[in-house]
Amino acid sequence: MVNPHFLAIPFPILGHINPLMQFSHILAKHGCKITFLTSDENYNKMKTTSIVCEEGKHMKSQINLVSLPDGVSPQDDRKDVGKVILSTRITMSSMLPQLIEDINGLDSDNKISCIIVTKNMGWALEIACKLGIKGALFWPASATSLVSFDSMERLVDEGIIDSQTGLPRKQEIQLSTNLPMMEAAAMPWYNLTSSFFFLHMMKEMQNMNLGEWWLCNTSMDLEAQALSLSPRFLPIGPLMGNELNNIGSLWQEDETCIEWLDQHPPKSVIYVSFGSLISIGPNQFKELALGLDLLERPFLWVVRKDKAHKDNGLEYEYPNEFKGNQGKIVGWSPQKKILGHSSIACFITHCGWNSTIESVCNGVPLLCWPFYSDQLMNKTYICDVWKVGLGFKKDEDGLITKGEIKKKVEELLEDEEIKERSLKLMEMVVKNKEEGGKNLNKFINWAKE
Repeated sequence: MVNPHFLAIPFPILGHINPLMQFSHILAKHGCKITFLTSDENYNKMKTTSIVCEEGKHMKSQINLVSLPDGVSPQDDRKDVGKVILSTRITMSSMLPQLIEDINGLDSDNKISCIIVTKNMGWALEIACKLGIKGALFWPASATSLVSFDSMERLVDEGIIDSQTGLPRKQEIQLSTNLPMMEAAAMPWYNLTSSFFFLHMMKEMQNMNLGEWWLCNTSMDLEAQALSLSPRFLPIGPLMGNELNNIGSLWQEDETCIEWLDQHPPKSVIYVSFGSLISIGPNQFKELALGLDLLERPFLWVVRKDKAHKDNGLEYEYPNEFKGNQGKIVGWSPQKKILGHSSIACFITHCGWNSTIESVCNGVPLLCWPFYSDQLMNKTYICDVWKVGLGFKKDEDGLITKGEIKKKVEELLEDEEIKERSLKLMEMVVKNKEEGGKNLNKFINWAKE
């Protein structure tokens, strides 16, 4: 029987592109044919990072890369996720059926057998259903966060959250008797500025249920209770391995930081990165810079080039008193290599799921600085369930001060129990790779049927 042909369609942001590209790379290693659909803009960015060759093939796995316009004009703000969601759905959905027909016409013996989408691209599962093509969801966050979205309708019916905004009527929410009690603010839709995302996800979950599988980059040892709540869940994680570095990056990674890390002793360097979307205000930026100085320890700090000087007209300046003598600042980093490096002592992180998984798989303790979406839920797991990290406290102005940064980093580095739990969790999760491999084979065989 011919190996399946997957059409992978991520929402066009790095936190979705990268893990789905990693998964596509693994499927390709198992002999599957992969067509990876991205936006025109991201396709052009991938070419500049040298991971796509002239024929549109992904250089590391010969994945066939194709693109469609997402409808977002150069004048539009791509940080407006609501605008990108609507524009992508309207523009791409009208063009996808023809693209599928064209792809199938090129290889009539190996037509697309399954469409895999990430969050916000559920409309493609509707199209797959109409065309008689199998569909699956690749969830780029934790299984627990998917449970929270799948519970929204029930939470509304039970009067726990508002039907239009998702705002809670209780201080704490327990999604299931087996899941931890969490602050209402940890719900992924809670702290967004408008009700758009909540109402969008209510509709999106209807589309997600068209996917026969909910594939998650997680494992039983991390989220057994959440995974038990739906037969659709299929944990295929952890997706790890340095051979997967840079395969979905939209920015050039600064490899000089690896040579810099080589010069430092084990467990000595503080790593700081807030992912591809997070912005911190100028005042917080200065506090962080001064806090890193106060530590008098080597640090590696990722300050994206688009954030280094201006953001929404606000100046980002390093304070005059910031020396940074013991640190290295880079625009973008090969994060998997960094977290796997022996010199890393801890990770100051926004708690995005990709960063969380990469840290757990390398036994790196975490200092949690969540901003929105599923990051607060991930912090709950890191600090209260797995107990492999600590959180920061904000002052009356909402700032995490330089003194708080110094205090918490030192507290974490002196906590031998957290270090021990981090290493034990790493061992358990790495062992789960075998289970993830079995589930991967199950998924591939299902797609062949």
